[in-house]
Order: sequence, then C-alpha cells, then structure tokens
Amino acid sequence: MEKYILALDQGTTSCRALIIDKKGTIVSSAQKEFKQYFPKPGWVEHDPIEIWSTQAGMAAEATTRKGLNGTNIASIGITNQRETVVVWDKKTGIPVYNAIVWQDKRTSEFCNQLKKQGKEQLIREKTGLVIDSYFSGTKVKWILDNVEGARKRAEDGELILGTIDSWLIWNMTKGALHITDVTNASRTLLYNINSLEWDNELLELMTIPKSMLPTVKQSSEVYGHTSPNFFAVKIPISGIAGDQQAALFGQMCTKKGMVKNTYGTGCFMLMNIGKKPIVSKNNLLTTVAWQINNETHYALEGSVFIAGAVVQWLRDSLKIIKKSSDIEDLASSVDSSEGVYFVPAFAGLGAPHWNQNAQGTIFGLTRGSTDAHIARAAVESIAYQTMDILKAMEADSSISIKELRVDGGATVNNMLMQFQSDVLNTETVRPKIIETTVMGAAYLAGLAVGYWKNTEEIQEIWQADTHFKPNTERKKIEQEIKGWYKAIKALEYWSNN
Repeated sequence: MEKYILALDQGTTSCRALIIDKKGTIVSSAQKEFKQYFPKPGWVEHDPIEIWSTQAGMAAEATTRKGLNGTNIASIGITNQRETVVVWDKKTGIPVYNAIVWQDKRTSEFCNQLKKQGKEQLIREKTGLVIDSYFSGTKVKWILDNVEGARKRAEDGELILGTIDSWLIWNMTKGALHITDVTNASRTLLYNINSLEWDNELLELMTIPKSMLPTVKQSSEVYGHTSPNFFAVKIPISGIAGDQQAALFGQMCTKKGMVKNTYGTGCFMLMNIGKKPIVSKNNLLTTVAWQINNETHYALEGSVFIAGAVVQWLRDSLKIIKKSSDIEDLASSVDSSEGVYFVPAFAGLGAPHWNQNAQGTIFGLTRGSTDAHIARAAVESIAYQTMDILKAMEADSSISIKELRVDGGATVNNMLMQFQSDVLNTETVRPKIIETTVMGAAYLAGLAVGYWKNTEEIQEIWQADTHFKPNTERKKIEQEIKGWYKAIKALEYWSNN
C-alpha cells in the first residue's frame, strides 16, 4: 500500500492540507479561508477554535479527495504562521481569548517601555530579535493583564500557551502533547537561542509563568501520535517549522550561505548562517533555522513589508490594471521606468531601514510619465527592497551570495525575476515546485520516520525550473541603483522632518 506525507499549512488567512508522495509531487490538496477579526484599529485576531476545525476539515478533505484514509499516511508535518499565539485552559482546551495575530500592534506601547528601560541589547543578544509587537511574548502578557482572572489562573497552573503549531498538536492528540519546535520558540521573545531553552530573565520581564510554556522539540523527530478522533488510526506527528524556516528547508538551503526569498504580500528573506548565531549589525533578525539530529542551524532574516501588495494597490486603488497578473505586460511595455522610483512604504520601511514613519512615495515623475512607468517602478521596488536586505546579509555574514532561490506568488513574473538578478548581480533560481513552505514541513516529517533516508535524497527531488542570469552591462544598472538610494534618502528626510 502506497504511503504519503500529510502536510498541514496553517497560514494567516487560510488553512491548507496537502498530500505529498515520495517524488515530492502534491497528489491532493484542500484549502479554506477563515475569518479575520479587527476589534480596534491596529488589532488583529483569529478564533482558535475556527482555526482548529478548519485545519482538521482540510486534512480530512485532502485525504478523502484522493480516496485515502489514515492508514495511507506515513506521518504528518506542520508549518504555521509564526508569531500568532493562543492561551487556553489545559483541562478543557477552551481558549481564554482569541488568538492574537502576528500583525497585531496592541503591545507597541509596552515595547516602547522596554526600549526606554534599555532592554534592547539584552533581548537582541538572547533572542536574536528586536523589541517589537510582532513577536508573541508581549501578546501573552497582554492576555494575562487584560482578560479577567487570566493571570491568577495562569499562576495556579490552569492555563497554557502556544503558537499555532502547539495549539493544533494539542488538539490533534487530545491534550496529550503540549509542545513546540525550536523555530517557533525562537520567535517568542522568551527563548534563548544560544542556550536553546526558555529564558527565566525574559519570562520575568514579560511576567509570564514558566508553567504555561510548551516543551521545545527538534524540527524533525517523532513527537507522538494523533488521537483516534483525528483519523481512525494513530498517525505519527514528526515535523514542525514556522512558515519561513519551512520554506528555507523546502528550498534545500541546507548549506551555510544559501539564501531564499519568498515573494508574497511582503517578502521574507532567510540566509542559512550555519551552526553559530550571528548578532546582526544591520537590523536583521537572527533566528533558529531548524534542528535535526541534535544539530541546530541558524538563519539571518529580513522582511520587506510591501511586495506583492504594491501590485494589489495599483489594481484596487489606482485601477491601472484589472488583475494582478496584468502587471508584467504593462511594466514590460516600456524599456525602463525613465527615472521614476516608487518606494511603497505603506506600512513604514522594514529591514534594514526600520523606519516606521515612512510613507509610500513616488519620485521622478515628468509630463512624459505614464501608467506603464509607474507599474515598472512598482515592480522594480520589490527587487530593490530585496537587494537592500541581501546587502545587509552579506555585510553581517561576510559571505558573498552566489545565488538566490525564490518562491511565492510573484515569482511567476519573469520581468521581476530578471530585474532581481540584475540589481543583485547574482543568479536568481526559481524551482519547479514553488510550494516550498509546505514541502519543507513534509520533508521534515518524512525524514523523522525514514520516508526519505536523508537530505541528499530530498536534494534530488528539488529541481530548478528557470535560472535568471544577471546582465553583464553594469553601467546603466549601477545608475538605477544609485537612484533608488537617493529615493530612500529623500523619503527618510521627508518622514523625519
């Protein structure tokens, strides 16, 4: 009987389940969106019970759609939105409050207090992170401080916490397993990435009882089995990784210096920096990439807040395209942006600038500028922002990058991929399977149960589809890059004065 890996992809807006075979082919999938809650400006919440029921439903649907059942599943791997967090009753499994989502800004004021107390250096050295409302620790503190009776119940040992991977596994095993993996733990502001354990000083800073925390496991090992309520048979759960680390593994960036960039609404770039964490001097994050066979790999990470979202803005707000896929034809209808630069800082500027006051700005417009020039400048802005992060990674790691592996929706745009290669002066490689996040979760799960023997066997599955090589004529490209830096400088002056 043929066996498969079931990979669960619990994202910010939808739950997906995919069935993957030995060749890395997706043989079945199911996906469903769930509700987003915005109770106040800057607040974002999810209903944890809806997430669980949607994810369980998609697992059943993907399996039955292929005419399979639990006996066909060799193991389950999970990848998840990373910093979203839930607090629940460890006996009843009932959440005390909605899940607070990674995008939520309600703890910004507390983060500013920590900065005023001079805690930035301490937190960066222990966690590899910056103090920001993005991470999960401050969200847990908010729940304990603001939900009636929650702090006392937590101190009495009645409540537990977890990122979405923990929440799903707790439900899949009927409360038998309260665990997370190193990649998710490293995004909480509570985990010491040097000693690889929960940090008492950080827990004290956030006033979170240690009894609430899940046990931290490797990214690939057999953690336990599903309860018979989930599938009629017990299935091993054996892979967990936060979505961006899963994509790094799915792209087989297993050697030091290998880099992947995921082009979605924003961009997430991760670089494998090997077995020792590097504290960034260029405003990047240091995070755990994965832990397999008791070997821990680390990564540098940088985020572009607005990537594909700039195309949605041209479609929905300016209405210069009807659908997102029209952008390539419009942008390619001119040879260059003719000196037009678009800095899409709609949500501030991310790494390495970290300017939260910045706003979206277009420079260099003339009477001759058309919708095509603006469209081209918008597409080019995605590549320029990626370049800024890559240069910061090279500076931090002292490694010059030979190739960039790319995935995500916007990589279908050949013009963007070619321009990306040009501005980086580095080869850009698009793989055959661009579902790298879910493949990463599947590979981690399969390795733990011997479905794939080793990473070498998986490396043979990973195949490049297109190689974009940089233009050797550098003069014009160097001029265009100078123009981008000038636009960033001008925007910083505007936003700080």
